[in-house]
Amino acid sequence: MGKDARIVGAHVRVNSADNVIIRNLTFEDAYDCFPQWDPTDGSSGNWNSAYDLISLTGGKVDSVLVGATHVWVDHCAFSDGAHPDSAQPQYFGRLYQQHDGALDITNASDFVTVSWNRFSNHDKVMLIGSSDSGSTATGDVGKLNVTVHHNLFDRLVQRMPRVRFGKVHVYNNYYVVGDDFSYAWGVGIASRIFAENNFFEVEGSTTPDEFIDWYKKPTSTLELPNIGIYVGETLVNGPAIKNHVNVLYEYNAANPTKQLAPTVDWWPTLYEQMHPTSAVPALVTAKAGPFTLNEK
Repeated sequence: MGKDARIVGAHVRVNSADNVIIRNLTFEDAYDCFPQWDPTDGSSGNWNSAYDLISLTGGKVDSVLVGATHVWVDHCAFSDGAHPDSAQPQYFGRLYQQHDGALDITNASDFVTVSWNRFSNHDKVMLIGSSDSGSTATGDVGKLNVTVHHNLFDRLVQRMPRVRFGKVHVYNNYYVVGDDFSYAWGVGIASRIFAENNFFEVEGSTTPDEFIDWYKKPTSTLELPNIGIYVGETLVNGPAIKNHVNVLYEYNAANPTKQLAPTVDWWPTLYEQMHPTSAVPALVTAKAGPFTLNEK
């Protein structure tokens, strides 16, 4: 189809499939004409849409939840295209949001790599893990091994990624933080995020303590004790010594009643080259997105 190959207005679903590569495609505007109002979502209710640009998901096979496995999403682009949520009106005091995730990984999906992609013009970017409780949550335990590296997250709102249950290695990503930013790394129930060598370019008033947010149900029997996130080297707005920020320290200092431990119960080993954090902005800007794999 050529270098402008796009899938527009469609929800691409990888359902219980194994060994799938998605590369060199632009995904735009999985637009829900009729989002549903949920009065129990948050303190004031929210509009919820049905469609992601890509869903890696699964279903029951002989009473066992089987997700998408061994999936590589590489050198793609994701956005809301012609219908950004930011342009929608409000009803019941909440934005009439007509898009869901850009790339969601749920329902016992496992062994997934998300690399060298460009995410822009979107709110809920990447949810890893189905729910806090129920059969899908039980099926997610021990699954959701995901690597997220060398992606450009360009002026987005949240979920870069948000994680439940999964072991997720997040490294060498470039985050450009704009005015609508809410958080990057969402620590959910029993999540084990290992984030290192990431670079944040902050354009507005966002402070490093806002890079992390914490979502969990403390009463859940599936919760692990001392929930935490490992955060290695993180640069903010430059490579100088003063730009090396201890993001977890900043988060804990700003959230005395919602403390996160500085460790998780695993250490990533299955990854290829990790670049110096200072090299990430130029490298990811030049190489992320469709048809940049062999560009000089």
